Amino acid sequence: MSKRVTDEAVGAAVESSGHITREPSWRRPAEALPYIHKVEVPPKQGLFEELKWTVKETFFHDEPLRHFKDQTRSRKFMLALQAVCPIFDWGRSYNLTKFKGDLISGLTIASLCIPQDIGYSGLANLDPQYGLYSSFVPPLIYAFMGSSRDIAIGPVAVVSLLLGSLLREEIDPELHKWEYHRLAFTATFFAGVTQFLLGFFRLGFLIDFLSHAAIVGFMAGAAITIALQQLKGLLGIKKFTKKTDIVSVMHSVWGSVHHGWNWQTILIGVSFLVFLLTAKYIGKKNKKYFWVPAIAPLISVVISTFFVFITHADKHGVQIVNHIKKGINPASADQIYFSGEYLSKGIKIGVVAGMIALTEAAAIGRTFAAMKDYQLDGNKEMIALGSMNIVGSMTSCYIATGSFSRSAVNYMAGCHTMVSNIVMSCVVMLTLLLITPLFKYTPNAILASIIISAVVGLVDIDAMILLWKIDKFDFVTSMGAFFGVVFHSVEIGLLIAVSISFAKILLQVTRPRIAVLGKIPRSTIYRNVVQYPDATKVPGILILRVDSAIYFSNCNYIRDRSLLWLSDEEEKLKENNGTKIQLLIIDMSPVTDIDTGGIHAIEDLHKSLEKRQVQLILANPGHKVMDKLHTSGLADVIGEDKIFLTVADAITALAPKMEP
Repeated sequence: MSKRVTDEAVGAAVESSGHITREPSWRRPAEALPYIHKVEVPPKQGLFEELKWTVKETFFHDEPLRHFKDQTRSRKFMLALQAVCPIFDWGRSYNLTKFKGDLISGLTIASLCIPQDIGYSGLANLDPQYGLYSSFVPPLIYAFMGSSRDIAIGPVAVVSLLLGSLLREEIDPELHKWEYHRLAFTATFFAGVTQFLLGFFRLGFLIDFLSHAAIVGFMAGAAITIALQQLKGLLGIKKFTKKTDIVSVMHSVWGSVHHGWNWQTILIGVSFLVFLLTAKYIGKKNKKYFWVPAIAPLISVVISTFFVFITHADKHGVQIVNHIKKGINPASADQIYFSGEYLSKGIKIGVVAGMIALTEAAAIGRTFAAMKDYQLDGNKEMIALGSMNIVGSMTSCYIATGSFSRSAVNYMAGCHTMVSNIVMSCVVMLTLLLITPLFKYTPNAILASIIISAVVGLVDIDAMILLWKIDKFDFVTSMGAFFGVVFHSVEIGLLIAVSISFAKILLQVTRPRIAVLGKIPRSTIYRNVVQYPDATKVPGILILRVDSAIYFSNCNYIRDRSLLWLSDEEEKLKENNGTKIQLLIIDMSPVTDIDTGGIHAIEDLHKSLEKRQVQLILANPGHKVMDKLHTSGLADVIGEDKIFLTVADAITALAPKMEP
């Protein structure tokens, strides 16, 4: 489908000294007539077909059932089993070489997780054994159902702090310990349910609303808050604020400087903190010494525990762990609130903490999958994480997720499969069964030092600098989350992060960019005159490009902004005695869709332009846009001869017809 241009069109626009000038047709030499291609109307889709396509692209874009086509019933059953439990897939090719790598990795991350788990449980206001419980059962469940080869499962600092602060708002963990534990298991159960349902209904895209910038700021703020909370153990302070904001914490710290600090505790804590940070620096500078920061926490615990035991430092004010309950996880299904006043509170806390845990695990899984070049099914990951937390809530665990520090060690230690998590889980089980009494004299200062050294890496200064350089709005988002956490609370920081992220989305949707286009010299390409200063505007023609879909939320802005551009351009032309604007060409290449509001806005724009004796021209409307232009009848109102495949075609066809 094409149409010939008349003789009047030949050479109508001639480039001279970087400007487009018109030339009378009788002065132009005869030459081959170019083709002006017509924009095709797409075949009409039925309602069912359109809904089917939309549902497929939204929820099933990865075609999860494609492997089941043309398979026998027994093969389909095996594929379904492998889809639910990937261990039955990769387990068939497992060998001794892989096991050696997984064994070393598992033992290495176990040496890191045991002291961390004891410390992280304190952030959640739970007894030390609950941290170990959460590194025993959940990793086993994930090993069967998860698809990441590198992620290490267990409690993490940020989720522990978030869970602890949210639970404390509802129940005092010291006055009502039993109810507090029940609410913690309830929140863990509903965190798992939330994660499972998001994966089952393929709604994983919802976690993407928490932007990278928000996560960077939130994590940094949480790291500062966690480190400040550890000053209680590091300085040996007994009476400490229950608030998490920096003002309350520093007031509590300096208020007890003369009567609350214990110099023996400070000596132990600071000495081992320097040791741990030095070990982390060594591992960072030389990757082959990755095992140094991995084993340093356990070495610190062993040495400090032995030191306190032989010197009886606990008799001189050094606070110790005291008792850690021996034995593996007791059942806790009967302790979950399924009715009563705490049910709704458990759901609320579980949903919030579960989403944060899911976001962290997804980021970690994607990072290491990209490094090893394998595909990660996000929805399967959510189902696996949800299942392990549901089972964990019934076995005295609190919310577990992927730990970045442990996953990094797991990766560098040479893990091949999730067997490394099984090895870690077995070591934790043996710890619970055999050696928990040995932790009795472990000083709290050591746990504080371990946590501080672990969260230091969450403050990503380089990422914040990059945000500032690339996108100032992202930097504001990050800082909003950071200051919200540090100066108020974790939940307020999270709320600020989500709010600013949504505000950015709304701003981008409601105020899309509209660019003025000009012709690139010695070409038929039209680009943004701001980006390409050499691009020249065509006399008598204003070319605009709308860089987004046109919906009810932005259509009025697009219409008004286009008219404003036109008014500004006409004023400039009057001042310079330039050619009056006769054509307004809208390049619709980036416009992926248009709704009813957008159709009405384009129609209103067309009417306004007619009153100004300016023609509206559309260039390169896409499949959906063209279909809706014809269905609505707007294509007939504007005129089929006013819709072109490219901006260059529009100018070639219409410029010769313009009045001088």
